[in-house]
Amino acid sequence: MLERIARERVATLFFVTLIVLLLVGAAAPGFLSLGTASIIWSNGLVLMLVALGIFPVILTRNIDVSGGSVLGLSAVTLGLTVNAGASLPLAIAAALGAGAAAGALNGGLVALLGVPSIVATLGTLGLFRGVMLIATGGEWIEELPQGVKDLSDKGFLGLSVVGIVAIALIAAVWLVLRTRRGRWIFAVGDNREAARHLGLPVRWIEFLAFVWAGAMYAIAGVVFAAQIGFVPNQAGSGMELRAIAALVLGGVSLLGGVGSVAGVVIGVIFFTSIDTALVFLKIPAYWNDLIGGAMLLAVLLIDGRLRIALEARDRAARYRRGETAPPQTCDLEEAA
Repeated sequence: MLERIARERVATLFFVTLIVLLLVGAAAPGFLSLGTASIIWSNGLVLMLVALGIFPVILTRNIDVSGGSVLGLSAVTLGLTVNAGASLPLAIAAALGAGAAAGALNGGLVALLGVPSIVATLGTLGLFRGVMLIATGGEWIEELPQGVKDLSDKGFLGLSVVGIVAIALIAAVWLVLRTRRGRWIFAVGDNREAARHLGLPVRWIEFLAFVWAGAMYAIAGVVFAAQIGFVPNQAGSGMELRAIAALVLGGVSLLGGVGSVAGVVIGVIFFTSIDTALVFLKIPAYWNDLIGGAMLLAVLLIDGRLRIALEARDRAARYRRGETAPPQTCDLEEAA
C-alpha cells in the first residue's frame, strides 16, 4: 500500500490531501462533515471545468494560457444576452458558442498555422480580455436574472444543476480517453511524428482539443456567473494558471502524453480543500496564495524524493540479481 502511494502521483496527492483534511478537522471542529464536502465541491466547480478543458490540450504537448479570458468572455456573453431579454437556454448557447469560437481561433493558430501554443494563447489572452472589456465598457454586469442563479442551487442529493453537469463531463472525458480514438490524444502528445507516420490526423486532434477547451471554459463561465450572480470585469483572471498547477500536481506531464482524469480531479480538490481549510481556520485570505504555493511545492518535492529513492532501490535490486550494471554512486547518495 505505502509503496503504491510512493510510486503513483495521484495516490501520493490523495494521501497528502487526506492528512491535511484530518489535521484541519482536528484543529477546527465541524470541518469534517458532509456540509464541508459539499462546499469544497461547489467551490471547485469552476476550477474543475477549466482544468478539464486544458487537460486534452496539455496531453497533446501544447499549452493554453487564455482560459481565464475565455471564461470571462463567455460569462459576459451570457450576462449581456440574458439581460437583453433572451431566454436562458439561448443565452447559455451563445456563451458556449463564444467559448467554442475562441477555442477554434486558438486551435487554428496552433494546429493549422503552426504558431507555438504559448505564443498564440498569450496573444489571444489579451485579445479576448479586451473584447470582454469593450463589450461591457469596463463595467460589471449585475442583477442577473434569478434563473441564472438557480443553476447553482442545491437540489437532488445536495447537488446543483451545474454540479451534476460537471460530474457528467468528468465521466465523459474519462470514457472518451479510454476509447481507441481517445488514445490518439496520448499518442500525439507522446510522439507527434510517430503519430503522423501511423496516419493519425494530428492537426485535427490538436485543433479539436483547443475547441473542447474553449467550450469547457464557456461552461465554467456559466457556472461562475450562476454562483456569484453577477459578472465582474476581472472574471476568470489567473484561473488558467491555477488549473495548470492543479494538473501538474495531479500527475499530468507538461511534455504531453501522460495524465489521468483522476489526477485532474484530485489536483483540483487538493487546491480547493486548502482554500476551504484556511477559511475554517480563520486565516486571512491574503495568505491563500502563499500557503497554497508552499503546499504545492511540498507535495512535488516529497513525490520527487520518493520516486528517486524507489528508482535507486529498484536499480540496486536488479544489480543484485545480475540484470543490470552497478548503480551509480551519485544516484544512491541522492536518494539517501
